[in-house]
Amino acid sequence: FDLSVDFWICICIKANAQSCGDCIQVAETCGWCSDENFLTVGESKSARCDDLESLKKRNCNVTKIENPRGHITVNKNKPVTNRKKDGAEKLKPEQITQIQPQKLTLTLRSGEPQTFELKFKRAEDYPIDLYYLMDLSFSMKDDLENVKNLGTDLMREMQEITSDFRIGFGSFVEKTVMPYISTTPARLSNPCTGNQNCTSPFSYKNVLKLTENGDEFNRLVSQQQISGNLDSPEGGFDAIMQVAVCEKHIGWRNVTRLLVFSTDAGFHFAGDGKLGGIVLPNDGKCHLENNAYTMSHYYDYPSIAHLVQKLSDHNIQTIFAVTEEFQPVYKELKNLIPKSAVGTLSSNSSNVIKLIIDAYNSLSSEVILENGRLPEGVSINYKSICKNGVEGTGENGRKCSNISIGDEVSFKISIESQKCPSHGKSEVIKIKPLGFTEEVEVVLNFICDCQCAAEGQPNSDVCHNGTFECGACKCNEGRIGRLCECSKDEVRTEDLDANCRKDNGTDICSNNGDCVCGTCECKKRENPAEVYSGKYCECDNFNCDRSNNKLCGGHGRCECRKCICDANYTGSACDCSLDTSTCLAKNGQICNGRGTCDCGNCKCTNPKFQGPTCEICPTCPGVCTEHKDCVQCRAFDAGEKKDTCKQECNYFELKMVKDREKLPQPTDQSFPLTHCKERDANDCWFYYTFAIRNDTKEVYVVENLECPAGPDIIPIVAGVVAGIVLIGLALLLIWKLLMIIHDRREFAKFEKEKMNAKWDTGENPIYKSAVTTVVNPKYEGK
Repeated sequence: FDLSVDFWICICIKANAQSCGDCIQVAETCGWCSDENFLTVGESKSARCDDLESLKKRNCNVTKIENPRGHITVNKNKPVTNRKKDGAEKLKPEQITQIQPQKLTLTLRSGEPQTFELKFKRAEDYPIDLYYLMDLSFSMKDDLENVKNLGTDLMREMQEITSDFRIGFGSFVEKTVMPYISTTPARLSNPCTGNQNCTSPFSYKNVLKLTENGDEFNRLVSQQQISGNLDSPEGGFDAIMQVAVCEKHIGWRNVTRLLVFSTDAGFHFAGDGKLGGIVLPNDGKCHLENNAYTMSHYYDYPSIAHLVQKLSDHNIQTIFAVTEEFQPVYKELKNLIPKSAVGTLSSNSSNVIKLIIDAYNSLSSEVILENGRLPEGVSINYKSICKNGVEGTGENGRKCSNISIGDEVSFKISIESQKCPSHGKSEVIKIKPLGFTEEVEVVLNFICDCQCAAEGQPNSDVCHNGTFECGACKCNEGRIGRLCECSKDEVRTEDLDANCRKDNGTDICSNNGDCVCGTCECKKRENPAEVYSGKYCECDNFNCDRSNNKLCGGHGRCECRKCICDANYTGSACDCSLDTSTCLAKNGQICNGRGTCDCGNCKCTNPKFQGPTCEICPTCPGVCTEHKDCVQCRAFDAGEKKDTCKQECNYFELKMVKDREKLPQPTDQSFPLTHCKERDANDCWFYYTFAIRNDTKEVYVVENLECPAGPDIIPIVAGVVAGIVLIGLALLLIWKLLMIIHDRREFAKFEKEKMNAKWDTGENPIYKSAVTTVVNPKYEGK
C-alpha cells in the first residue's frame, strides 16, 4: 500500500464505528455498507465501516454504500459594482457592491474541505467618512492653528478621490483625576502656567459629528482652546474607544471609515488607571453625554487588544499622525492594529493633509480578509490570487497589496470540519475585508448522520429491543449482540462462552476473537488486509502457503488458510502455472519437442538438450550439419549415407528447386526456417533449407551443385616463368647498384689520402735543427 492510502484504510477500520453516523465522522474516505447480508460469520458490526475501495472489493453493492458528500450553495451572488466617478449614475453606499458572493451555505462532512471563490473589487468614487481626533494638550498649541483651516482644504483635496466625503472633529487630553492632572481649583480652571489662557482639562469631546460642510469644520475648530495635563502620555485610547463605539454620535455611515489620530506624545493603556485609583476594566461601550466622555474617572484605559477588536468590529481604519520623536512607538502599535498606518507629523502639523492622503492611498491599496469566531473543530484556509496573477498562501493568502481602483482580486477559501458540533445545529461565520462594511455570510450545515438513518425502524422484528437502521441493529440501552438478542443482566458469562468454543474445546473463539452474546466477534489486526473469520474465528486470510515470499505466490487468495488459485495456476501455494507460452521454443514447439512443460517450465526428456525450452545442445552439431548427409544422399545420391539412405533418411519431405532464388525465405514463413550451405567430397557446394511445419519436416534443395572450375595450366606456367625472370633481373640490378656505390666510396677515400701526403714536396715534418741559440736576459743591446 501507499503509506497515505494505508493510513486512511487503517483509520476507518480502527475507529470501531458502531453506526453509519459514527463511520462517516472518522474520515471522508470512510463509507458504511448498509447491505443486511454483507457481514460474514465472525465479523463485528464495525466491519461495515471501511474505505470505499475495500467495501467494493468485499462485494458490497455500490448502491448500498453510504457515503454522503458535502456541497456548496450560493444564496446571494450580486455582481461587484462597475461605475465611474464622472458617471451620471449616483449610487447610495448600500447600493455599491465590492465583494462577491454575499451569502453561501456550506454542507460539511468531517474531513472533507469545501472551497469557494470570493471576489473583491475596489469601487471608484466610494464614499469616505474621516474623523480627525486631535490631542489638545499644551504642546499641540501651534498645531491647532494649522488645523483650523483643515476642513475646506481637505475637502478640496479629497474631491480628487471621491465626490462623497464627510469630515468630523474631536479632541482629547487626559483623565480628569490625579496624578494625570492637577485637581486644585486654580489648575482645573486653567491648567497652563504663566500668562497662557487654557481651557479646563477633559478626557474626550466630540466637537463636530461627520458633516459635508468644511466651513463648519473650520468654524468649530477655530473655537477650540488648548488645555494641559501633568504627565507626558495622553489619554488617547479612551478617545479612540468612544469614537469607535459611539456610531450615532459620530455619524458613521457604512462606507470607508478613517480615523486620524494626531498627537505629539505617547499613550496610556490598560492598567495605567490604577495610578488614579481606577481599577474597573474598560467596558467598550459608549458613554457620551452632551458629546463629552463622562466615565473617564470610572473606567480604566482600554487595552490594545480591546481597541483592535472594536476598530475591526466597526470597520475603522486608523491613521496615526505623530511627530518624529514618537514614530518608533506608533509603528510598533501599527503592527498590532490591522489596517492602520503611521505618518510623520511636522512640528506644527503643516503637512497633515499630505499625510492623510498618502496614508489613505496606502490603506486602500491593500485588502486583508478576516473571519469571525470559528465553531469548534472548524478550520479555514485562504489562498489569494492578486494583481498580475501573484498567489499567496498561509497568512499571505488573506491579503493582496498594490491594488488600484477598479482592480479585481480573488481568494480561494477552504473550510473544513473535523467533527460534528455537539448540538448538531447550523453555524454562521462571517468573512469580510478589514476596513470595509461589506461581508460574506457563510452558513455551515454539518452532515452528522447517514441518510439511511432517517429510515430506521424502531423496535424492528429483525432486532430484539433495538432499531434497525443502515443494515444493522442499533441496540437499546442494556442490550447487546449483533441482533440485540442478549441482555447484559440476564445471561451468565459461562453460558455465553460455551457457544464460542469449537468442538467443546478450551479456546474461546480460537483465541482470535471475543465472545459477545454467545457469538464470536473476531479481532482486528494491525494490517487491515488481514482478517480473522469463521463462526469460531478459526479461519484467516494470511496463514496460507507462500511462494517467492508472496502469499499464494501472488496468484490467488487465501481463504480459511487455503489458497484459492487464479485461473491457469495450481498448487498449494498457487506457484504452478498452467500456461505453456513460457515453454514454446523458437520453432513453435513446446519444449522444442524434446521435453514436457511442467508449471510453466520445461523438463527436457532428452539428456543432451537443456535450457528453458530444451533448445540448447552443447554436444549436438548444428541443424545444417545434422541433416547434411541425408540431404546429400536423397538429392544427389552421394555422401556417406548413400547406401543406407532409405533406412535412415526418410524423416523429411524433399522438394527440389531450380535455383537459390526459389528457396523459401524466412519472411514468407510463419514457422522457423534454416538456410544451409554445405560442401561435398568434390568441393562442390549445395544449398537447401530445413523447416518444421505442423510437425512435418520439409527440405527444399537447389538442383544444381556449385562446383569450382579446373585450373588453366598455361597462364600458370607463363606466370611462374615470367616471375622468375623478373626476379633475376631485379637481383642483377640490385647487385650492379651496390658495386657502383662501393667503387665511389673507395675512390673518395683515395683522393682524401692523396691530399694529406704534403711532406713529399716540402720539409720533413719530423726534422729538428742541431743549432741552439741562447740570449742573455740582461743584455740591452749596447
